[in-house]
Amino acid sequence: MQELRQATGAGMLDARRALQETGGDKEKARRWLREQGLAGAAKRSERDRAEGAVSVIVLDDARVGAVVALECETDFVAKSADFVRLVDTLAESLASSGEAALDAQREAVDELRLGLKENIAVGSHSRFEVGEGAVLGSYLHVQNGRGVNGVLVEVAGASRELAHDIAVHIAFARPDYLGREDVPAEAIAAERETIEATARHEGKPEAQLQKIVEGRMNGWFKERVLLDQPYARDEKQTISQLLGPAEVRRFAQVVVGA
Repeated sequence: MQELRQATGAGMLDARRALQETGGDKEKARRWLREQGLAGAAKRSERDRAEGAVSVIVLDDARVGAVVALECETDFVAKSADFVRLVDTLAESLASSGEAALDAQREAVDELRLGLKENIAVGSHSRFEVGEGAVLGSYLHVQNGRGVNGVLVEVAGASRELAHDIAVHIAFARPDYLGREDVPAEAIAAERETIEATARHEGKPEAQLQKIVEGRMNGWFKERVLLDQPYARDEKQTISQLLGPAEVRRFAQVVVGA
C-alpha cells in the first residue's frame, strides 16, 4: 500500500479502498484512484484551510446545541450551496447525536472534497447539553451567504433572550476566557511584569507604580475576560452586571480563519 500511496499521492484510507476495489491489483488501483479523483489527495490535505463556513443549531427547547466549522481553501468554495448545506448537516448531526454522528458524516465530507478538489475538513466544534435551570443562547454572523462566526453559550437562571444577548456580545467582543480564574497564571504574571517594566520606563513615580499597574491590568482583563467586558450594547455596564443573579457556565466560539 505504501508503494501505491507514493506513486499516486493518495491518502492511506483511499489507497486501501482502491486495493479493495480492485482485488489488490496495484495497476488497476492506480487507475481507479485517478478515475475517482483521489490521486494527489494527500498533497491537497497539506494545503492551508483558511476559509470555510460555520453553523450553529439549538434543539430541544434550548437544552442541546452545537457549533461546527467546515474548513476549506477558498472563499468561492466556502460560499457554495453544497458546502453550506453540509456544514448545516454537520451541526444538526452533532447536536442530535454527538461526536459519533459527526464521525459518520466523514464520507460526505470526503465526497465534497473530491467533487470540489480542495482540502476540506471538519474544524473546531463543540456540543453543549444542559440540565434544568439553564438555557442555551446562540448567534451566527452571516457573511456572503454563509456563517463565519458562531457562538454557543450556556446560561443558568436566565431567559432565552438574555442568553441570546450574551451570545451576540461574545460574537463581536471575542473574549478568550469566561472569568479571571480561567486565565493562566503564567500569562497574568508575564503581562504584569511587562506593564510594570513599561511604567518604570515611562518614569512613573514609584509611589504610584502599583496603582498604575493594577489599572492597566484591569484594562487587560477587560479585553480578554467575558465577565469583565463592557456590554457591547451598553458599555456603562459589564457583562457581570448585565447578568445579575444569572450565571454564564461556559461558551464556545468558532470563527472562520481563526
